[in-house]
Amino acid sequence: MKAELIELITKLFQVLQINMRWMTWNLFLAFIPLALSVWLFRRNRGRSWVWWLGFLGFYAFLPNAPYLLTDVIHLIDDIRTIQSVWVITLVLIPLYILVIFAGFEAYVISLINLGYYLHRIGKSQWILWVELITHALSAVGIYWGRFLRFNSWDFITQPDAVLTKGLEELLGKQPLVIIAITFIILIGLYAIMKRVTLGWVRQPKTEIPINSQQTKNG
Repeated sequence: MKAELIELITKLFQVLQINMRWMTWNLFLAFIPLALSVWLFRRNRGRSWVWWLGFLGFYAFLPNAPYLLTDVIHLIDDIRTIQSVWVITLVLIPLYILVIFAGFEAYVISLINLGYYLHRIGKSQWILWVELITHALSAVGIYWGRFLRFNSWDFITQPDAVLTKGLEELLGKQPLVIIAITFIILIGLYAIMKRVTLGWVRQPKTEIPINSQQTKNG
């Protein structure tokens, strides 16, 4: 029993050590567009060439945030490795939920910031269409990242490969189906999380009734 427990703990630490590497890296990539969205859409007032450069970087890195949804495939491998119901339930699943939620929430807040910017410049009617276009572009980016193993910086380091191989893949029936399903999932999850996020941000603060305050003072 003791030997089995030690072996289980050893496997758990090995799995966590491996997972923390890609989880930390993927979360870092997911928070890049979030940071850019704050600078571009909340704090920056002008649209210089630096702004447009940051805007391109924002869209180049944005798919990394919802990309974390696909990392659930690693959970299947971890379950096969650990084979312990308690460890899987109490450690692995909560860890994956936390990481995936953090990544997708970065995506949601980034688009909320973009919507805020459009509203500020008097283009509120564009928000829905911009969100749908962004979901579509992110679905393509997720497919390129998961199946073609492209990274955001490949737009600079190997743009020819992104344009040729990436666009060729989009002409296939299977990639289009996968992208379409991803697009629908993004729309559904974003609609729910946007509502929850805005509801939490706009939640009114609890105020102490005046009569109650006067009673305490009296």
